[in-house]
Amino acid sequence: MPRPVRKIVLPVAGLGTRFLPATKAIPKEMLPVLDRPLIQYAIEEARQAGIEDVILVTGRNKQVMEDHFDHAYELEDILRERGKDEAFEVARSMLLEEGRIAYVRQMRPRGLGHAVWCARELVNNEPFAVALPDDLIKGKDGALKEMVEAYETLGGNLVATMEVPREDTSKYGVITPGDQKSDRCIEVTGLVEKPLPEAAPSTQAVVGRYILQPEIMGLLSSKEIGAGGEIQLTDAMAKLIGKQPFHAVRFSGTRFDCGSMVGWLMANLSMAMDDPKLAARLAPLVTLK
Repeated sequence: MPRPVRKIVLPVAGLGTRFLPATKAIPKEMLPVLDRPLIQYAIEEARQAGIEDVILVTGRNKQVMEDHFDHAYELEDILRERGKDEAFEVARSMLLEEGRIAYVRQMRPRGLGHAVWCARELVNNEPFAVALPDDLIKGKDGALKEMVEAYETLGGNLVATMEVPREDTSKYGVITPGDQKSDRCIEVTGLVEKPLPEAAPSTQAVVGRYILQPEIMGLLSSKEIGAGGEIQLTDAMAKLIGKQPFHAVRFSGTRFDCGSMVGWLMANLSMAMDDPKLAARLAPLVTLK
């Protein structure tokens, strides 16, 4: 039985330049999709998967995220005084048990691999999950829950994947598929970051959900520079293939790239169309379901 996944690392130090000027004042992870920020969706998905401890790898001007997951005493007092019980419960609904959320700073933007490495002491030699809040995955069961269930059988390292057009492979990490383990799980025999379409080993692209063994921290500590002049998580993961079990899970939900304006708008529309009251108002304008 593999060791349980109790911790998740959320790299949230990015600048969010594609959403300027909005992200000049607020982190991109705090952009709302309907009534909650992107970062909250990621943490709720982790909690649904049974993950207990949250590690946020932050940067400068990100304190608002820390405040979001803390008590807002003045707001709570006003809501109680005014008898707004429902709003009071909503304001407290995102609070984690004390000591279950921690923060570490990535002082320089050196890539996803570097951001994950910054959490090494808090991971403390345990298996851990990683989620990129920009990737909002909508489904009955969260992608992380599906991955944890697969991990309990397969162990080792897992990545979430989806099918992409071949011309888009240069935007993703792409796996070389091996043996099929189940309807949604396949062995990974190779992994390459942002391959040209003609060189891509498949069209199964990695999206922002991972379960990793702690040995990856030792590989990341070499700070090897990869694609884009950054320390790539994909490069370190590739070195674990053949040494530890490594599988891909095709999640059942729908992924929205909320790091792009179009993806963020589509996420808002899709979530709104699931709300009967909002859907009735939006039906004359959109057909997205």
